[in-house]
Amino acid sequence: MKLASFNINGIKARLPRLKEWLEETRPSIACLQEIKSQNEGFPAEEFDNLGYQAIWHGQKAFNGVAILADTKAGYAITEVQRGLGIDGPKEGEGEQARYLEVNVTHDGTHVSRIVNIYLPNGNPQPGPKFDYKLAWMEKLRSRMALIWSEEVPAAVLGDYNVIPFDDDTYSVKAMASDALMQPESRAAYARLLADGWTDAVRTLNPRGGVWTYWDYQAGAWQRDHGFRIDHALLSPELADRFLAVGVDRDHRGREKASDHAPVWVEIA
Repeated sequence: MKLASFNINGIKARLPRLKEWLEETRPSIACLQEIKSQNEGFPAEEFDNLGYQAIWHGQKAFNGVAILADTKAGYAITEVQRGLGIDGPKEGEGEQARYLEVNVTHDGTHVSRIVNIYLPNGNPQPGPKFDYKLAWMEKLRSRMALIWSEEVPAAVLGDYNVIPFDDDTYSVKAMASDALMQPESRAAYARLLADGWTDAVRTLNPRGGVWTYWDYQAGAWQRDHGFRIDHALLSPELADRFLAVGVDRDHRGREKASDHAPVWVEIA
């Protein structure tokens, strides 16, 4: 089983690149973030034509997450939960579309629980957006603890908007004041690992130096000024069957690409 996460940065704008990636790499389950589409505007038929079932949680112009399952390979998904029950930082805003959880079956047999997240950025900090980020991470931790207690094979994939370690960025100095690398952000991420979840990318790349994001500004891609904010956390039941992990870097360099590259994990 191949699990993947891809912040697509606008599903309509990147649809050709997204379809290209799906056809070339064929993940069993693909978690998409920042689809930036309302529910009624989501291009589900495009994925159905490729042999992918889709469940999505949309929002106008911002955020939004979706999960795709490769039906040609016998995979199917059913929704468990959308949202964590936490309102956005603006008064009266309501909940943002950042969380989607599904059960995965293969040829009718349950094989895993998959969570797709788009964690708040938190900038500028300090301020209400950073407070919202930290509160959201605590809500996420609580939900992950409940999933853990069910003892199901589970993975939580997505754009965490956290740079966990100094060697997860091209420049500590350049990112020092960013919400992605504040001690509070890192501590909240570390608590997830301390709870027993396995950071798949870090496990096989203990010295760091693996980037998943390159800004559109200042020639970041051309200069390889990137950092790692897209993560895949595995429960013990999946970590025991963890085979390989990687980043599809070349897709970041293609025409009209997302500013993120897909991250994938192979499970026996």
